[in-house]
Amino acid sequence: MLATSSASGRGKPSRSSSAIVADRPSGYHDLKIDSRLLDAMSVPHGEFLLSSAFTVGGHTWRIICYPNGDRYDSDAAVGYVSIYLKLDENVAKPVTAQVQFSVMAEKGALFLVRWRKEVLSTKKIFVTSFARQDSSHGYSKFAKNKDVLKTVRQGDPLTIRCHIIVFNGSRDVQSPKHKQAAAASAHVSPSNLHTHLGDLLSSKRGADVVFVVGGEAYPAHRCVLVARSPVFAVELFSSMRESDAAGGVVHIDDMEPQVFQALLHFAYTDTLPEMRKPEEGVLCQHLLVAADRYDMERLKLICEDKLCR
Repeated sequence: MLATSSASGRGKPSRSSSAIVADRPSGYHDLKIDSRLLDAMSVPHGEFLLSSAFTVGGHTWRIICYPNGDRYDSDAAVGYVSIYLKLDENVAKPVTAQVQFSVMAEKGALFLVRWRKEVLSTKKIFVTSFARQDSSHGYSKFAKNKDVLKTVRQGDPLTIRCHIIVFNGSRDVQSPKHKQAAAASAHVSPSNLHTHLGDLLSSKRGADVVFVVGGEAYPAHRCVLVARSPVFAVELFSSMRESDAAGGVVHIDDMEPQVFQALLHFAYTDTLPEMRKPEEGVLCQHLLVAADRYDMERLKLICEDKLCR
């Protein structure tokens, strides 16, 4: 029962409530490899690299990478990088998880996602069940070796990131254990990070790139946009020299200024700007297209929800 209340025959009725929420712990693991291992002379077709064991959602996992393709379907994967996630423990019942793989080139302290937008599409995300120990799921043809090698200098490190969300059913957040923990803990005010980042956007302090959209200029911060959108990461860093040569200016010709302004607002604050009812539907339609273009999944879901109401 999600909520209960009771009343005695006299006096003010007592009230109580409980909540049931989805239990979905998440985390990721990075497997770093030398890009030279993608050369068939270094690691032959059918041989694999295995990550160290790591824990997400109370379960132990490993990443399996075949730098020059697996042999599950004969020689079909030759010339490809094959990537799998393996459950590395015995389980009493199947473990259901959402899995996402990405490959990144490391430069200094920044991870730059080096894929075209279609490679970053949601086909690289899947939900599946791991029935027993050594169950593995992934992609036999995740990406072509030559496409990966084009993005890095010889010998540069590559990072294979596996992000996992484990679906553990539901839990009662108002159980006695949770009540005791809540009573004993100090009050912590809600996060105001979105407010600070919103102020950073509006103040333009430290902006290192300017977007020109429909004749309007929008100063922004590369590091924020790279963190929020893998497509921005590609566009901003792969074209850094060109944009810097032009004074850090990036032109966007196929988007309305108010749509890009709303996109920036969401990137910094994780919220939509205030919109008047008559224009909300039209703006959400255009913003949905922009969210898909920049691979901002949460923004897409919010726009779809508003359009379905």
